Amino acid sequence: MPDGDQGPLVVAEWVPPPVGPALRVLDQTQLPQAERYLMVRSVAEVVDAIRRLVVRGAPLLGIVGAYGVALAAARGEDVPAAARVLSTARPTAVNLARGVEVARGAWSQAVPAHRAAAALSQARRLVADDRAASRAMTARGLSLVPADARILTHCNTGALVSGGEGTALAVVLAAHRAGRVGHLWVDETRPLLQGARLTAWEAGRAGVPHSVLVDGAAGSLMARGLVDLVVVGADRVAADGSVANKVGTYPLAVLAAYHGVPFVVVAPASTIDLDCADGAGIEVEQRAPAEVTECAGRPVAPPASPAYNPAFDVTPPGLVTALVTEHDVARPVDRRSVRRAAGVAPVPDRAG
Repeated sequence: MPDGDQGPLVVAEWVPPPVGPALRVLDQTQLPQAERYLMVRSVAEVVDAIRRLVVRGAPLLGIVGAYGVALAAARGEDVPAAARVLSTARPTAVNLARGVEVARGAWSQAVPAHRAAAALSQARRLVADDRAASRAMTARGLSLVPADARILTHCNTGALVSGGEGTALAVVLAAHRAGRVGHLWVDETRPLLQGARLTAWEAGRAGVPHSVLVDGAAGSLMARGLVDLVVVGADRVAADGSVANKVGTYPLAVLAAYHGVPFVVVAPASTIDLDCADGAGIEVEQRAPAEVTECAGRPVAPPASPAYNPAFDVTPPGLVTALVTEHDVARPVDRRSVRRAAGVAPVPDRAG
């Protein structure tokens, strides 16, 4: 391991009786100041952890949603009702609803005596699947990283969002281990600073040379020729290749296109929603105004000021150089290549 690499993170795990049933989750709201774990013992607490961003990131939300179903089953609660609440805790990331549904499906198909075990087994399978997907995405994405690359990333896409090493940041870490990262530029990612708080923390643990910058500085970096590649994750990818990701991603894509910098999205196939035709069909979560008007609990705007606080924005496929999943590299990004990236055979062309 390179200097500074402290090994794998475990961000969510099942705790069996007699201590449980419960989930033990790393509280990401406390990073980087403290590495604290919470014991989550009810569906209501799982939903609260999701909404407060104690746990976050598309792949991890799917895993935690499935664990939430398993927790409801283990406690003898109304599993269908719990599934409905869990699946809508955050609307944009498609993985959450899918993780909840596969665990609920496993529960419903099992004989009553084995239902709780079936839901838990499915949640654990999602962890293993995500770990495998992370490895495959990393291998494919690494081929897109030039030597001595100066990479810019947005939000957080590492082990904190995954059962494995993550998505976009996993590619960066693999490139670092291969000696191919000159420098990592980390957008702070306003308003909740997932880049400054979380990505910089993960990069530091792995010994990756990096700098944190304000979101508005990315354009000047590109203008100076200091960025060779932009790599980001995704919370949902529509059938046409439109990408919903943390707000601030779309302007990065515009800047990258203007400056001729490749803009690469790395996400598991589970993030692709082929039932969503295009970006217009992606629901964008609106969050509390206080996230914008306050910083660390202190007001930074006049008390009467309203705020516009979308958690995500949508980047059209024409601005995406490549979409990397565990199945394929979609390039150019269009409906046919997105289906391949999702692991689905393209629809045959119709005769003229």
